[in-house]
Amino acid sequence: MVKSGKQAKIKGGLAESPSHLMHRVLQLALDIYAEEAGPDGLTQRQFAVLEAVSVRSGLTQTDLVKATGIDRSTLADLVARMTAKGLLERERSALDARAKAVRLSEAGQTALEAARPRVEAADKRILALLPKARREGFLDLLTSLTEAADAAPEQAKAVALAAKKAAKEARKAEKAAKKALDAGKPKKKKKAAGSAAEPVTTEAVIIPLKETAKA
Repeated sequence: MVKSGKQAKIKGGLAESPSHLMHRVLQLALDIYAEEAGPDGLTQRQFAVLEAVSVRSGLTQTDLVKATGIDRSTLADLVARMTAKGLLERERSALDARAKAVRLSEAGQTALEAARPRVEAADKRILALLPKARREGFLDLLTSLTEAADAAPEQAKAVALAAKKAAKEARKAEKAAKKALDAGKPKKKKKAAGSAAEPVTTEAVIIPLKETAKA
């Protein structure tokens, strides 16, 4: 029997799926953020970009991908729209002439300062859903997952590089084995020049003696 005031926890299925549970929590966090930010406030991604740029001005798109975790194509569109709104300013990177760096505009700085208290309020509401004794551990788990997410692209790159190297070594070994196999086969003797020619035969012409005398 279930004790009064408590509900039985459902085991299996979605209840034990980390991806599903994290998706549910993300939806809750975004709803709380939207309520605190208001309809005219910055979106969570806009705030993340402005906060990252405020910490280090002159970030390139690649730097922002690493700093915010937003995928490259989404970030490119986001930065373009924020630049059009006057929240960001773009300039040629001093470190890479091919890349564009971004920095906060005055409007972007103003929007960021207005958003910070609202984001802080949203974060407090989210943590308030947990007992105080579990909040620090919750943040530690989120940090560990974030670090794993940041390391994932580098790990994938390392795995791809290792696979490419292994394939190259395999092709090299295959060529060496084929070469050794060919070296072990008996070599065919080359025929000497003219040896295949048929022997030349000459037929003797016999002339009768009588015929010779007449001649």
